[in-house]
Amino acid sequence: MPRAPWRRRRTTDSPRPAGRRWAGRLRRSSTFARQVLLVRVGRRDGDQLNGTDLVLPEHRVDRQRRRYGFDRRGVTLGRAEIEAVVPVSPALGPTAPVDESPAMAIPLLPGARTPARRMKFALVNACTLASLVLGINAIFVAMHGQPRLAALLLIACVVFDGLDGALARKFGVASPFGAQMDSLADMCSFGLAAPVVVYASLAGSAPTAAAAVAAALVASCAAIRLARFNVSPKDGRFFCGVPTTMAAAVLALTVAIGLPLPATVQIGGVALLAFAMVSSFPYAKLARLVKLPPWLWLAPVVGALVDIRLTFALVVVAYLVSGPLLWLHQRRTA
Repeated sequence: MPRAPWRRRRTTDSPRPAGRRWAGRLRRSSTFARQVLLVRVGRRDGDQLNGTDLVLPEHRVDRQRRRYGFDRRGVTLGRAEIEAVVPVSPALGPTAPVDESPAMAIPLLPGARTPARRMKFALVNACTLASLVLGINAIFVAMHGQPRLAALLLIACVVFDGLDGALARKFGVASPFGAQMDSLADMCSFGLAAPVVVYASLAGSAPTAAAAVAAALVASCAAIRLARFNVSPKDGRFFCGVPTTMAAAVLALTVAIGLPLPATVQIGGVALLAFAMVSSFPYAKLARLVKLPPWLWLAPVVGALVDIRLTFALVVVAYLVSGPLLWLHQRRTA
């Protein structure tokens, strides 16, 4: 009688199917799988089982006792024993406990919330909002073809921006909310309004594409500078890069006084100022500049009376060059 096809002797011409070999290994290794996927029963030996107890079939007890070390009394397994052998998918991470505590509102004004402190807090934030509104109006004015008037509005933005910080320190109402408001207002006034004013002033005298690239570079570097300032440790002596407020003031004064420079030189100066904002060169703060000897301030004052445009250009160049010089001095003395 001929053998069944599945029992005939294997030869090189009739290899065993790969699926049959895999199924055989699965049958041989299914004991542990059956241990995990147990059968729930309702009653055994007259005892009611708990909902969390699982019982192995009787005909598997001896084999598992020999293989896994279970005794005959250890047929009943609790949930803890089952969870100890159940495989866990590596794609599922541990679930964090849900915090059901009620959310607490963070006060905008830290400390005592007296009516006097609230009025001071409102005054400081009103200065910040004034800087923001003036910056938006500078954009509108520049769009109507009046870049010099828009530059004067930007100078007013610089004044209010310095005023809100000084008042916050004087009144003792400095807060994280005020710092974030100031940063957002600076981005609108000095990161967006200043490039628009510069673009409007260069329209007609410089290529449109070059002016647009220079304006976009100022906006991008201002955003990077403000974000870095928010997360960096503060230094009481130097700025890390040219501050956004000072860069906007330089651009606004350049447009306001009508610096007689070729369009290509103006575009190069705008790009240089943008890169100076995101540089790591140390630039002295205004508090340190005020402490300079009085004779050093005499030269710019006299120069402004003779030729304000040339004096302004020399002062800006001197300040931009002071950063790399201070950086070299610090490296030599370190």
